[in-house]
Amino acid sequence: MNRLSLALVTLTLAGCSDRLVRWNFDSGTLRPDADAGTGPADDANAAADGAAMDVIAPRDVPPVDRDVVPLEPDAACLSAESVGVVERQPVDIIWVVDNSTSMEPSIREVTNGLNDFARRVGTRGLDYRVVMLSLRSATNPVRLPAGNRYGVCIPQPLAGNASCGNGPRFFHSSIDIRSTQPLEQLLGSLAQTAGYQTGQERGGEPWRDFLRPGATKSIVVVTDDESRMPSNEFEHFAGGTNPRSGSFTLPPGLLEPMWAGLFTGYTFNALYGWDSETNPATRCMYPGGTMPPSSGPTYTTLVSRTMGARAKICEGASAWSPFFDRIATAVERTSRLACDLAIPAVPDGMVLDPSRINVAIRNTASTNYPRKVADASACGATGGWYYDNERTPRRIFLCPTSCSQAQAAIQAGMMTSIRVLFGCQTIPG
Repeated sequence: MNRLSLALVTLTLAGCSDRLVRWNFDSGTLRPDADAGTGPADDANAAADGAAMDVIAPRDVPPVDRDVVPLEPDAACLSAESVGVVERQPVDIIWVVDNSTSMEPSIREVTNGLNDFARRVGTRGLDYRVVMLSLRSATNPVRLPAGNRYGVCIPQPLAGNASCGNGPRFFHSSIDIRSTQPLEQLLGSLAQTAGYQTGQERGGEPWRDFLRPGATKSIVVVTDDESRMPSNEFEHFAGGTNPRSGSFTLPPGLLEPMWAGLFTGYTFNALYGWDSETNPATRCMYPGGTMPPSSGPTYTTLVSRTMGARAKICEGASAWSPFFDRIATAVERTSRLACDLAIPAVPDGMVLDPSRINVAIRNTASTNYPRKVADASACGATGGWYYDNERTPRRIFLCPTSCSQAQAAIQAGMMTSIRVLFGCQTIPG
């Protein structure tokens, strides 16, 4: 679970007294500090107490603009706000690694670095799974009828055992990824269509069931060549015979209705042969003066379209650590909000009154106070929020428009918190 901000609770006493009140955070609730003083010396001594929360004196409280926040004036005597704990939905990360012999250095980097990549994602508080689509082998090169190939063998702890096996967060479908066919093989093996099934030359074990319906999807392609499947076809192919392999069948593209939104909002990332920020046709150059077969313009299109991360294959080992980090950042940035939060504990001395709760969505530029609506069916274009149960509420749900606004703020790096405000008349929808 990823928290949008620390679970800091600030209690504001306004309009009643100038007395400073200290509160302690205890087992998830606030309680008054019985030993709290009222003078500057007592407050200074309290600063050394790590359990004490910050206090805002009435004179320090900025005035409420009631044209923006129409909170009832007679409720201003006692109000409190608590930062809501907002969960992100899980993330599924699909790696597709070209097994051509020219890819041996990159395959070595993937093998050695994927555990560190998973650690980076995990430390961001994300519930992740990793799918690997590539030939599985602990020894290289692998001799196949089509020629020599280089396989991938991910070690523990991401792998489930010492033999590159699957684990709770990791699934490896052993697919001989051809240099120009990563996108076709991803689609075909996802749907297990003709030509891409287990035991077939371009197929592998089924892996769709390892994906979670509500999880954000991130795709990472590692190759030194170009895709022969265009970007628009990858997303919107109608389904049917593969135009480039007459005997093979492909399902509809990732964004077609067949997938029921499984890949909506996905991010495409790639390490490939590009070089120029302005000319997609420019190939990078290896230290020895050679170049990869292609600059991969299709991958440039997909990375740009989905705001993904990319790196140059020609930069070798030095490219990988920054690339892993940029992907982890992109995964975090595009992970979707669950858009519901538990109503925080009410401070001592207050009674939960469902008619005196408001929601504030804060970012670095402004604070938005969505209005309460009756239920999900009452959500409209202006957004809002509603309870799970009107009489005995335990959770607050953001309407789709308000949820999208919060998500956009996260993607822009502007999101700060979603707060639940107690004590003032609920702003009606």
